[in-house]
Amino acid sequence: MSAVAKPRRDVYAEITQKLISAIEQDPGKPVMPWRRAWGPLWMPVNALTKKPYNGINVVSLWVTAEAAQFSAPIWATYKQWSELGAQVRKGEKSSLVVFYKEYETDPDPTREDDDGKRRVARASFVFNAAQVEGYTVPGQPELLGPVERIERADRFLANTAARVEHGGDRAYYRPSTDTIHMPDEGLFIDTATMTRTEGYYATRAHETVHWTGAKHRLNREFGKRFADKAYAAEELVAEIGSAFLASELQITQDVRPDHAQYLAHWLELLKADPKAIFTAAARAAEAINHLKGLQPVEPEPDPPHSIARDRLATRAPATTSTLKDGPT
Repeated sequence: MSAVAKPRRDVYAEITQKLISAIEQDPGKPVMPWRRAWGPLWMPVNALTKKPYNGINVVSLWVTAEAAQFSAPIWATYKQWSELGAQVRKGEKSSLVVFYKEYETDPDPTREDDDGKRRVARASFVFNAAQVEGYTVPGQPELLGPVERIERADRFLANTAARVEHGGDRAYYRPSTDTIHMPDEGLFIDTATMTRTEGYYATRAHETVHWTGAKHRLNREFGKRFADKAYAAEELVAEIGSAFLASELQITQDVRPDHAQYLAHWLELLKADPKAIFTAAARAAEAINHLKGLQPVEPEPDPPHSIARDRLATRAPATTSTLKDGPT
């Protein structure tokens, strides 16, 4: 009688359950594993004139910077960036600011306080320093140098052939150029939940999962079920996928608390759908399987009996000698 086969272990399901348990324990807010050069509410300034923006422009640029995750409060028009020797990247969207142009006219004789000066609102469009090339943001933090390498992770990620660009202090996947953008390795630091090496590879894994969702790869879409919450759903997929890869590539030995922190942040937007995390976990598993499919197939080792047979076949044939009479 044959032994009953054990059910196959579903590692992804186990990790997902760990994440759910951690989320339910109120893990707190996520902490960025790299340093940013500026605080989130520094007064926005113009790169060319060095003058601060004021009025409604301050609030408007704060909101824009927070939404786009711009780290430096430095802005300028397209022309001003050109004057500084920088170039706005193709496809970048500008942000509206309002300035007032003053002119003089005849005073109103019925008003004693009218000096004839008038102001008219004019619209202007600016770009953040993160949207241009050829400009170095002043006050950048000192780099700490490369992170410690994890060879297995490096090899796996390199085999995907994803294009990765390092620079700045933002991490994101850009669909228009099909490129992954990572902060400089030297910006990553130790946090309360991970080392700088873990932070780098976890962030790289997160963005690589985003990369799998491109139309010419998995074409990951969420349909009407998630509607305007599709962005949050995609972030769930990327972070769960990052947890999966952290386990697969031995980046960490267990699910880190910061994975749960990040997921809890996005789950707030998905409370109406209790199965959202399970859907995201399934999509994350698809992403990891896609990445695995990009790995080279390693040849299976020959069975022991085959090796022994090959050794016998390659031995030199035995020689036979013929004895002859006569002197030697």
